[in-house]
Amino acid sequence: MPEYRLGEMEMRFAEIIWENEPLPSGELVKLCEKELSWKKSTTYTILHRLCDRGLFRNEGGVVTSLVSKDDFFAGQSERYVQETFGSLPKFLAAFTRTKKLSAKEIEEIERIIDANRRGGGEEQ
Repeated sequence: MPEYRLGEMEMRFAEIIWENEPLPSGELVKLCEKELSWKKSTTYTILHRLCDRGLFRNEGGVVTSLVSKDDFFAGQSERYVQETFGSLPKFLAAFTRTKKLSAKEIEEIERIIDANRRGGGEEQ
């Protein structure tokens, strides 16, 4: 997955799209005016920027995502763990150093590991 880094306002803008897509671009302008106090030109400038970066598409006046919210945050989480801890096992070791996992959390982690052993990734 390509690397996506969003500033605070870009993230708020992306959330508006993810929560309302598919979204007519005119409606996006209205939502951004209401929620972000943006002018039409600002909305289209940021939309164009994020479309160029491959996150969203504005086709026929309808805005949709090319990267889902879940996929975006999965990439952000993976990058954070790699940059901060170097590996998932090191992250888990640091995390559990001061916090004990509940039986439910352990079961969920085991389910994720088992799904990955079968090659299916996380099952929800």
